[in-house]
Amino acid sequence: MLSKRLIACLDVRDGKLAKSVKFVDTKDIGDPVEKAREYYADGLDELVFYDITASSDNRSIMLDVVEAVAREVFIPLSVGGGVRSVADATDLRLAGAEKINVNSAAVQRPQLIAECAEAIGDQNVVLSMDIRYAGATQVFPSGYEIVINGGRTPMGIDALAWAREGERLGAGELVVNSIDADGTREGYELTLTAMIAEAVRIPVIASGGAGEPQHLVDVLTTGKADAALVASMVHYGDFSVSELKRYVQDRGVKMRMSW
Repeated sequence: MLSKRLIACLDVRDGKLAKSVKFVDTKDIGDPVEKAREYYADGLDELVFYDITASSDNRSIMLDVVEAVAREVFIPLSVGGGVRSVADATDLRLAGAEKINVNSAAVQRPQLIAECAEAIGDQNVVLSMDIRYAGATQVFPSGYEIVINGGRTPMGIDALAWAREGERLGAGELVVNSIDADGTREGYELTLTAMIAEAVRIPVIASGGAGEPQHLVDVLTTGKADAALVASMVHYGDFSVSELKRYVQDRGVKMRMSW
């Protein structure tokens, strides 16, 4: 059995660590470089950095902040926000990102996924999907819809269909980010995560809703995710990275343990 991963997410706005609830009411809560250093020292498996307003502001990602974070961690660093071209992906790689995340621009121009996969390798291309419950209809047979621009723009695209298309185009991983669960700390969207994980052959990262250690166990087992992404529960100091990994490991889920 492959080990499961614990990933921390740094949502960054104007160079500061930020956190929202259901993609709204965003507040600045700290220094992303300081948090990256802390989580790395405590045994984190991977770090995700999102410039959360790059797409909606129609600007490039803040490379100086990416470089500052990359200097502090020696684990995979995955970066997204405003990636619209192979040139953007290359700039991020040169700034220290191992993986690049595509989201809004890929929904608007799906060929971006294939272009990036060809240029930097499919293992380094992550399709991040912001998803909200829409109810099962003819348009949304899965019951879930893709939303872009930081949760601002619904696209009328079925989430499950988009996940399969992303895999076909060359994405090496998927991030399943539930807008409905985001920041609520009431647990991951298990139905959504399991549905997508069962439909694709590439790793699925669950995102949105983690509030207590049992939520990680749930999404890595019932939700069939390959990795669990956390934010609030570590950013606010409720739990440490090492505490979470020990809890999950002690409940029979194989984790990457470094101690």
